[in-house]
Amino acid sequence: MRHQNERAKFTRPPATILLSGGIDSATCLAYYLGERFKVDALFVDYGQFGAPREVRAARLIARHFRVPLTILKVTGMRKKGPGLIVGRNAFLLLTAALEFGVRAGLIAIGIHSGTNYRDCSPVFVRKMQAVIDVCTGGKVQISAPFLKWGKGDVWTYAKTKKVPLALTYSCERGLAQPCGSCDSCRDVEALNAGANHED
Repeated sequence: MRHQNERAKFTRPPATILLSGGIDSATCLAYYLGERFKVDALFVDYGQFGAPREVRAARLIARHFRVPLTILKVTGMRKKGPGLIVGRNAFLLLTAALEFGVRAGLIAIGIHSGTNYRDCSPVFVRKMQAVIDVCTGGKVQISAPFLKWGKGDVWTYAKTKKVPLALTYSCERGLAQPCGSCDSCRDVEALNAGANHED
């Protein structure tokens, strides 16, 4: 039975997960492993304040799930964050496509609804898919499984799938979590408070 499951896993196309080390990307990784995709992960250091702690979290998460992790560092860019980083998700998707090469498969990103960021929307995914289609001849698909989910839905799914949330890191300021002021830390504080209230 084990051999049948392994064969089923590899009948699906390969999936590269954009792994930032945060809750959403870690949960996205767990999602595709659960769907029996052949998964690898990609971390991109593009000058974000939290990069040193993010990459450590990404390494721990990849090791936990036993998936290969590629780490790219883009030099010469000014420091980014906190808050809106214009072009961030477009840059990450195109960087992943560059690394993906000529293979057919998926590039997965853990964006979700309920934010004010334009690059976390269905229209963004559609337009980026059109660009990726031109670049890859339609071989590579962008996948955003949580696009219609809220943050709370991602959190609940993560706990159901036993994602190691304690290993994740999301502070936009690159500080010890929670910093108490960036949107990502406030989200995590609210989710933890809700979970404690339920308990």
